[in-house]
Amino acid sequence: MVPPMKDRRLVFLYPPAVEALSYPPDCPFKTQRAGLTRQRLLSFGWLGDGHSREVAPRQATRADLEQFHSVRYLDILQRAAAGELGAEGLHMGLGTPETPVFRDLFEYGTWACGAGLTAADMLLAREADVVFNLLGGFHHAMAERAAGFCYLNDVVLACQRLAGAGRRVAYLDVDAHHGDGVQAAFYRRNDVLTISLHESGQTLFPWGGFENEIGEGPGRGYNVNVSLPAGTYDEAFLGAIDRVVLPLLKAYRPEVMVLELGLDTLAGDPLTHLYLTNQVVVELLNRLLALRRPLLVAGGGGYHVEHTVRGWALAWRTCRGEAEEDAGSLGLGGVLLGSSEWGGGLRDRELVVPPEQRQTVDAALEANLETVMGWVFRYHGLRAPSAAVGLSAASG
Repeated sequence: MVPPMKDRRLVFLYPPAVEALSYPPDCPFKTQRAGLTRQRLLSFGWLGDGHSREVAPRQATRADLEQFHSVRYLDILQRAAAGELGAEGLHMGLGTPETPVFRDLFEYGTWACGAGLTAADMLLAREADVVFNLLGGFHHAMAERAAGFCYLNDVVLACQRLAGAGRRVAYLDVDAHHGDGVQAAFYRRNDVLTISLHESGQTLFPWGGFENEIGEGPGRGYNVNVSLPAGTYDEAFLGAIDRVVLPLLKAYRPEVMVLELGLDTLAGDPLTHLYLTNQVVVELLNRLLALRRPLLVAGGGGYHVEHTVRGWALAWRTCRGEAEEDAGSLGLGGVLLGSSEWGGGLRDRELVVPPEQRQTVDAALEANLETVMGWVFRYHGLRAPSAAVGLSAASG
């Protein structure tokens, strides 16, 4: 059990070696976000003060990576990083605008995966209560396929390490994009409960993650998808957390949780269509921390760099239990945070949601929530609302 807030031990994982590594300049994915978040935390005095510290993770080995990825795929990735891309690599998803081939693709992935494994090992050894791996969150990578800026899947490796040690794992993904690589890895397993809240596959890559994708065999009912309509706003998102996610987590009773905290859900992200503010980061983490389970926080998407950095810094502050009157929320944002958009500190300003947007989002999301409750609640001893039960029965 995670101790109360004042005794909570936080670790921020960061290897200085990644500062020399980068995706191509024209790629929307910016590896520098983790380092920029670290700089912000240091500027506030939130690292190295006793109960929160920085740790340099280890780099993943080939043997580590082979726990999920095939030998053939890893060989092709390494050859691609060296400038050799053949037909087999193209068939494995390499060489698209979303999976560019560049020198650092393999090395950066080994650091992200090594950090994920370091985080898992620290939680297993009870050396920390909350560990941040903002290098990671590469949830689209499959065992033999790259997609969506993802080549090596750190979150799958971390969940495997935790489950392999006999822990019941809950993986919650709130990135705007569906975590299809993680879903595929655990689709027939019930020792890792995977829950993904994401923009609907009708409007966003990877064009899946629908409510009827609930797992197979032993995993049936242990893979949960909640599609968020374009324009989903804070209250609607938190309603989905309260009505679906929290009941499932409480019923499943995980021994450790992994959170993919992609912040491409925030309004203004150039690649997505949701309408959240980072206020939901605070509300979500407070709900998860109240469960008092060890927590690994991974990065993920977020293509407006300043919004992402500010949101991740806010997540760290929330885990620390900082009061609202700290240096990050006293109106210093325009200068201290380097943002010309909002001078109110780490928290976003509230967004006005037009009535027609509320009506459209609420109707679509309500239907999705009833569907997913009808499909999966029964597997966890939970009672679905009567409308949801009807939908489930109609669906077979």
